[in-house]
Amino acid sequence: MHKPLWIFGYGSLIWNPEFPVAEQRVARLSGWHRSFCMRSIHYRGTEAAPGLVLALDRAAAACCTGVGFRVTDGAEPETLAALRERELISGAYLEEWLPLTLDCGREVTALCYVINPDTNQYCGGLSLEEQADIIATAAGGRGPNCDYLFNTASHLVELGIADPDMQWLFTRVQALRDAGHK
Repeated sequence: MHKPLWIFGYGSLIWNPEFPVAEQRVARLSGWHRSFCMRSIHYRGTEAAPGLVLALDRAAAACCTGVGFRVTDGAEPETLAALRERELISGAYLEEWLPLTLDCGREVTALCYVINPDTNQYCGGLSLEEQADIIATAAGGRGPNCDYLFNTASHLVELGIADPDMQWLFTRVQALRDAGHK
């Protein structure tokens, strides 16, 4: 484990970290992009009707802007245990220690949860329209899939992080739900 312990949030960790945070900074991760490329069979969908959640998908020229969280000193073991229970529930994520560049220019090594492209939950390459159709209707143990999208997209806007795909999905899923695609 690296000390201090930094965690990179790019999806639900941005708005629901569930661990004690000593410092929070907007941060960039090179070589990865935020993508609805993971079928959710627990939290935002079921095995019979999977939803979609975000994962970091490797792409050489890509860059993902999210949030770097420095865990409160002394809370590292409990934080790692809780994150592993939450994020490694199905084996679709892999833990990687990757270099982040914080908005102040400092580089840190952070724990990142990235997609395992060999899992049957990996679904990279879905069109935005296919993603919207799934997100508009799926639900799982932590609620409707659309709530996950809406929370993430809203928090990215609040943080000043531009993500055109997330904004398109936000607008499209709202329209689908308003049209009765629930």
